[in-house]
Amino acid sequence: MNYRHAYHAGNIGDVLKHVVLTRLIAYFQRKDKAFRILDTHAGTGRYDLTSEETRKTGEWQLGVGKVLASDIPPPVAELLEPWLAVVRRMNPGGELKCYPGSPCVARSLMRKSDRLTLTELHPADFKTLSELFAGDHQVKAIHLDGWLAMGSFLPPKEKRGLVLIDPAYEATDEFEKMTNAVVKGWKKWSGGSYALWYPMKDAWSIRRMHAAFKEAGLRDVLTLELNVGRSGPDTRMLGSGMTLINPPFTLADEMRVVLPWLCNVLHQGPGASWDVQQLIGE
Repeated sequence: MNYRHAYHAGNIGDVLKHVVLTRLIAYFQRKDKAFRILDTHAGTGRYDLTSEETRKTGEWQLGVGKVLASDIPPPVAELLEPWLAVVRRMNPGGELKCYPGSPCVARSLMRKSDRLTLTELHPADFKTLSELFAGDHQVKAIHLDGWLAMGSFLPPKEKRGLVLIDPAYEATDEFEKMTNAVVKGWKKWSGGSYALWYPMKDAWSIRRMHAAFKEAGLRDVLTLELNVGRSGPDTRMLGSGMTLINPPFTLADEMRVVLPWLCNVLHQGPGASWDVQQLIGE
């Protein structure tokens, strides 16, 4: 697998990830107390949809492009609005030319008391990321391996917040690295929320990760899936999933409203499906 994000900005995976991210932030902001978000594989922060990379794949047209072109029913629109509002603010002329990565989505929704820590290892991507947030006292960008960041920055001083994990899935042992980092992180900060995104192309690795979480004693684990077709190891990505540890109690019901609509709007062929499942109880 290869998921350098510049080629895939705004695609079906981003739709799922960023909708969930905005619902998590909305829940955290129900209380006045500050929180911190750690984005372990932050990328460049935002993406030019007219660039050579995005024009090469055009994946955003089958993701965020389809959502924006659709009539959204009111119950779904209410839940999508925080995400779509960020997208619209970045494209004031109405034409979709720029897409916010997770750092920009999070930063756009933060209050003055909230903080964002971004780590990125790729030198060129980190340079772009750090320049984007230069001078922003609420954001700290660090040139560091995301797996090391989880060992260094947990628990945050706020004692409240979220770890967002979306590696490139270029390495064959990426799921193993993610599993180990999450288990170690959870043992240091069992009260934090963790949101893991992954393409639905390696079912065996996903099952093994979930089995490891159960064996390690993790509690309150929710899984989400959005498939626009049937994908596998030898196909292009037609679906993605998220595993959430300590999610808001509201999230499962919200996703049961949003995911069926997204599945219908974004479907590309046989095998389109969605799923919300409590993997491990509280």
